[in-house]
Amino acid sequence: MHAATTSLIAPTANPLLERALRDKLQRRGETAGSLGELEPLAVRIGLIQNTLKPRFRDPQLVLFASDNGLAVEGITAAPGHGTAERVWQALRGQLPVSVFAAIQGMNLSVVDAGVAERLPPHERLLMRKIAHGTRNSRVGAAMTVEQAHAAIRAGMEIGQSLPGNVLACAGIGVGGQESAALILSRLAAAPVRELLQSHPQMDSSVLTHLLVVTQGAQGRHRDVHDPVEVLAAFGGFDIAMMAGAMLVAAGRRHLVIVDGLPACAALMVAARIAAPVTDYCVFCRSHSHNGLDYALNLFHASALLELGMESTDGTGSTLAWPLLRAAASLLTEVAEGEDPGPTRPGELGGPQA
Repeated sequence: MHAATTSLIAPTANPLLERALRDKLQRRGETAGSLGELEPLAVRIGLIQNTLKPRFRDPQLVLFASDNGLAVEGITAAPGHGTAERVWQALRGQLPVSVFAAIQGMNLSVVDAGVAERLPPHERLLMRKIAHGTRNSRVGAAMTVEQAHAAIRAGMEIGQSLPGNVLACAGIGVGGQESAALILSRLAAAPVRELLQSHPQMDSSVLTHLLVVTQGAQGRHRDVHDPVEVLAAFGGFDIAMMAGAMLVAAGRRHLVIVDGLPACAALMVAARIAAPVTDYCVFCRSHSHNGLDYALNLFHASALLELGMESTDGTGSTLAWPLLRAAASLLTEVAEGEDPGPTRPGELGGPQA
């Protein structure tokens, strides 16, 4: 899978196109003034779509849901906020992410990657359950390597089936933050404490317990370093499916919006399989969390926005989406006082995005 996937994802670097995109924006700036950070974002979007006139269509926000076995170690949030309940709240429009997605014109769907409970059918629920939650990575592997491969393949199939050319990803599920921290810690050789600590004033007893649990899991799997084996060791099914979906989206030259720690862990796995996948990604924030800051730094990236919210369910992608649309419109919609013009520099060939 690794070699085949790598060959399908082209780096976005294209000096000729990048120069043409910057020249186009400079002409805009001579009249209206610079628009700051929107301009390099517009250049990135043009490079992703391989065109001077990028256009978005049918943006998809996909929430990948799974329960993680590490939750039995007492790391769960307040009772009454289980994964299955969160899935139904999202599908019924009872969460801000659902409302914001609707008003922004994003198509919201939820994937049951491995929710512990059995979920009834829903038109926007994709049933891809690998198992009823992963196992406790402190006492054994969260999943088998075969399950990890099956989950990645399921994510790739989802990526192939989605319409449009924008994929926003987030993971929801009890224990997902901790599983993501373990994956990122191992693949990036980063201290797990930096990824777990939510803020400097975090309750020391809570952080100590998290460290005992996660360091126990790390010790159990100390010799595991292959990306898929790391994924299998620490979970979760949501992270594995996101990784597969991201690989396919990048292979199709689609924009990938990465929201939250599980999505960062999925991207880290995907990047170990095919490094150019990161060229297609932008990062947003749905909550204020020091560990997420640290994760973004692992990708040498900054977030499109930071509003200090506590939600961890993809809300940030719905609020970042207008910025992305605005950036693309600088290249496509703002009139130049001339004919429509080319979608590419004259020397640039290849199929249009």
